[in-house]
Amino acid sequence: MSETILKVAGVSKRFGGLQALSDVGIHIERGQVYGLIGPNGAGKTTFFNVLTGLYKPDSGTFELAGKPYTPTAVHEVAKAGIARTFQNIRLFPEMTALENVMVGRHSRTKSGLLGAVFRTPGFKQEEAAIAKRSRELLEYVGISKYADFKARTLSYGDQRRLEIARALATDPQLIALDEPAAGMNATEKVHLRELIDQIRKDNRTILLIEHDVKLVMGLCDRVTVLDYGKQIAEGAPAEVQKNEKVITAYLGTGH
Repeated sequence: MSETILKVAGVSKRFGGLQALSDVGIHIERGQVYGLIGPNGAGKTTFFNVLTGLYKPDSGTFELAGKPYTPTAVHEVAKAGIARTFQNIRLFPEMTALENVMVGRHSRTKSGLLGAVFRTPGFKQEEAAIAKRSRELLEYVGISKYADFKARTLSYGDQRRLEIARALATDPQLIALDEPAAGMNATEKVHLRELIDQIRKDNRTILLIEHDVKLVMGLCDRVTVLDYGKQIAEGAPAEVQKNEKVITAYLGTGH
């Protein structure tokens, strides 16, 4: 029996006179890669930002792993079990790749401030475990050899992988990837697809925003299409590709 990881219904968001989202809802099951696509200005990133606590929705209900969930602040979202990457890479450039992943892992630590200040045995043991797990995640995404390199020295594609490793470090219920293939060359996209596929095979759940429609249709189990903030299609990729509203939204009525 399938397990629902994320259930969102009736999400709306207005910015002044602009209705950015109107009654949007999605349903994602464990182990799925779920795509969210649409033309520029369709409301994809706004939906992501609502889901991950950057914007407060005007309306909507949220459930994460069967429990009510209110995306009120970014740190609360991470604690609830959603990790995200950003369209514009947001790493700590002067930290090493290992340190960047360890930052993500610290959201699951138990040692408090006093433990950190006094370097208690429990704190040291936990730090060692965090470093070990972080190295494992760098290996998992394929960049373990760069563990001690500063993040800014990594190639663009490897920085994207590092962001995904940091997201995985929080042990999330859902990983939200915001245009991870943006700016990648063809080879990097192939490697990204292989990584996302591996994450799915390991029974993790992904919500993917991506402009590369070919990548989305080849990877995702289900897809929602937004246009002007409204949900115009939802279903398996093969169904969505044939939808007249989707064709019109991407190609225009004259095609």
